Amino acid sequence: MTGGTDAGPRRVGRPRADQLRPYSGRPPREELLCAAAELFTVRGYAATTTRAVAERAGLRQATMYHYFAGKEELLAELLESTVTPSLALSRRLLADAGRPAAHRLWELCRSDVLLLCGGPYDLGALYLLPELRGPRFAPFRRMRDELRDAYRTLLHATSVGAELAGDAEGLTLRNDLVFGLIEGVMLIHRSAPGRPVAAFAEAAADAALRIAGLTPSPAPVPDPVPSLPGPPRPAG
Repeated sequence: MTGGTDAGPRRVGRPRADQLRPYSGRPPREELLCAAAELFTVRGYAATTTRAVAERAGLRQATMYHYFAGKEELLAELLESTVTPSLALSRRLLADAGRPAAHRLWELCRSDVLLLCGGPYDLGALYLLPELRGPRFAPFRRMRDELRDAYRTLLHATSVGAELAGDAEGLTLRNDLVFGLIEGVMLIHRSAPGRPVAAFAEAAADAALRIAGLTPSPAPVPDPVPSLPGPPRPAG
């Protein structure tokens, strides 16, 4: 049988030990996303087949199609998971006009870095795939643009925004540098993954504000952000 029963989809009857991670108890849909995150970032998106994803998740390929139409849907959901929590936070921060904009910008930077670097897989590397220019990824591109605009709105509300009044190009450049730093920190973190993520995120947020021309100052530590697909990162 290839489909599900009342107890849920059957796992592969005779899994190969070199293909499957230990059974985690996750729902099948989440298991598929974890498997795709691992394979897309380790083997590469083009080199990964839907069959490989299903086998890595411990499911039959036919069962996978009950949850995802194909690789594009898996990739799109993984990409959107790297933006959705930060986008939700940015909307709350934009509405919180009673706090200094620099503090809110710092909080957004820190939270974004925690999200991007707190998972076990380098999902940010998937941003460079040429496939992302396709129509299936238009929602992700719109979400990412909205997040970039939120950074710009917060930066515009700071003292730097006042200094650059009338210089829209200059403000955009500062914002692109800040946004580029935050999205690029995964490469830095990958070179030294043993660094504590929380301290790394705060240092990155401080650096982002300095690039913008602001002086970092203590800001309240926000609630933890949701984690990206994958098993928990080992402590240490």
